[in-house]
Amino acid sequence: MRRTREGLNRLLLAALLGVALLLPIAVRTDQYTLVLLTTILLYGVLATAWNVIGGLAGQLDLAAGAYLGLGAFTAGTLLIRLNVSPWLGMVLGGLVAVGFAVLIGYPLFRFGVKEVWYALSSAALVEVLRVTFLIWSQVGGPVERYLPYHEWSFYHLRFATYMPFYYIMLGLLALALLVNHWIRHSKLGYYLMALGENEEAAEVLGVNTQKCKLQALAIYAFLVGVTGSIYACMYGFIHPNFFSGPMSIEVAILGIVGGMGITYGPVMAAILLVSVREFLRANLGGQLEGLYLVVYATVLILIALFRPQGLGPMLRQAYDRLLSRLVKE
Repeated sequence: MRRTREGLNRLLLAALLGVALLLPIAVRTDQYTLVLLTTILLYGVLATAWNVIGGLAGQLDLAAGAYLGLGAFTAGTLLIRLNVSPWLGMVLGGLVAVGFAVLIGYPLFRFGVKEVWYALSSAALVEVLRVTFLIWSQVGGPVERYLPYHEWSFYHLRFATYMPFYYIMLGLLALALLVNHWIRHSKLGYYLMALGENEEAAEVLGVNTQKCKLQALAIYAFLVGVTGSIYACMYGFIHPNFFSGPMSIEVAILGIVGGMGITYGPVMAAILLVSVREFLRANLGGQLEGLYLVVYATVLILIALFRPQGLGPMLRQAYDRLLSRLVKE
């Protein structure tokens, strides 16, 4: 029976991968749908990366916009000034995000800043960086800086359609999921889950919580920084508004709604909630300004009331029931 379940799991995974690979080909002439699909993958990557520090380690981090912006500005500035390919720029952007995260995270964790105070501190970082880059003339200040445009340039990561960006984001999502899966089943993952449940008890058992949280923060920052580099190339410019507080909060919401610590949960939440948000924006945004946000918030409240543990466990239970029926048959 175990082999049968594993075979069905592999079959489902192959089917999902096939759909993901073929979906943009089916809608290749509809650029709006391609942008929507790519945006869903973008938030899926960010929320899955957040799951390392927020879901496993239990730290309510609200600084995703800071690391996204640093990755975007690093890759964008290198491309504009030195003609450095974003393929290299994205790695450097991720490393810059890691450096900043460790620089800020070390004193916060060293002095025991946690829970709501950590959330407030991380949220403040986004606004500090946004204002800093607004007045920093060497990187453009408040002016949008457009990236060099070369149609279908693989080197410059510029394309005439969003389809290549879809596949790049799909690859990043696969990487983020693999990293989550690896961490969850590693010694670091067990340590993170322990401190996420009860940090004091984990310390008593000999877990170096400061080191573990720094490692989780670095992994999260790197993935978000790399994503920020692709984000800049996808939209073709860099601007301090990339340091977005609302985006940081939404990333954390997706991670929580998907199910804390569940590898696939944030992706499921991104598919559902980002799709709902964009559908409401397209259909209600022009009728009454802000109405789509009211409906979107109502959906979140209903999930919080009836599924406070997140969507991941519910989907897992439904899948297990379906799998049991198929195995019996």
